[in-house]
Amino acid sequence: MSYERLEHCPICGKEDFKNFLVVTDNSVSKESFVIVECENCTFKFTNPRPDSESIGRYYESEDYISHSNTKTGIINRAYHVVRSITTKQKVELINRHSPNKGRILDYGCGTGVFLTACKKDGWQISGVEPTAKAREIAASQTGEAIAATLDQVKDHKFDVITLWHVLEHVHTLNETMEQLISLLQEDGVLIIAVPNADSHDAKQYRELWAAYDVPRHLYHFTQNSMKRFLKKHKMKLDEVLPMKFDAYYVSLLSEKHKEGKTKMISSVLNGYKSNSYAEKNGNDYSSLIFVAKRK
Repeated sequence: MSYERLEHCPICGKEDFKNFLVVTDNSVSKESFVIVECENCTFKFTNPRPDSESIGRYYESEDYISHSNTKTGIINRAYHVVRSITTKQKVELINRHSPNKGRILDYGCGTGVFLTACKKDGWQISGVEPTAKAREIAASQTGEAIAATLDQVKDHKFDVITLWHVLEHVHTLNETMEQLISLLQEDGVLIIAVPNADSHDAKQYRELWAAYDVPRHLYHFTQNSMKRFLKKHKMKLDEVLPMKFDAYYVSLLSEKHKEGKTKMISSVLNGYKSNSYAEKNGNDYSSLIFVAKRK
């Protein structure tokens, strides 16, 4: 097992960090990891972290649903029900921003559920998924070859590029963003969904907040840090949208971390509180979708 320590903030480049939280990997390893906060720009990231060669073992769990499609347990069954709704909403979003339905790239496409829906809706689809098992499922679902790296899709330009809860997993954060932007059409749209570390549920559960998901989540974005990140890469933020179901799903997982069992009533109540807070406090929902275009 090899670890790496970042010496510079991935967003502002400064060298001064302070410890923010110590968080346990409740999903796989039960190890503890430190989340630090940049003293200059307040960006939060897991540091130190497993390097790119070592991170794979932290995904080796049937509970990691985006790579396995498991329906075991009440939380995963609930996830599947909600996913059918949110997948439809995602397709509606890309159609609103790119009504001509050209070519779409889903980076970190998992088992291909979203891409399958896009293909049925008339899009030309491409997917990148580094995990072999998920890539195999995605190819079977979509009927298309799924790439393992961005280099394998570099011959195309895309009208829309999406990252649904993916950017927080990427070791080479800035290099990957530069590569993705280079694959966008001049009038293309970049759509990034990430957990929001400024949400009510993040503040309530603190180190037990399931969306910290260390060490798989390397970065812990807020609206402020995402805006800084997009500006750094010369992208203009077009709109910020909520993912309201995530407050309930994350609360379910967080309650399980806290109590050792699923607590449905508490989870629903806390999810509702989080969404109600966000509605009155600057859109700080549990997860957010950032839609960006070239400046």
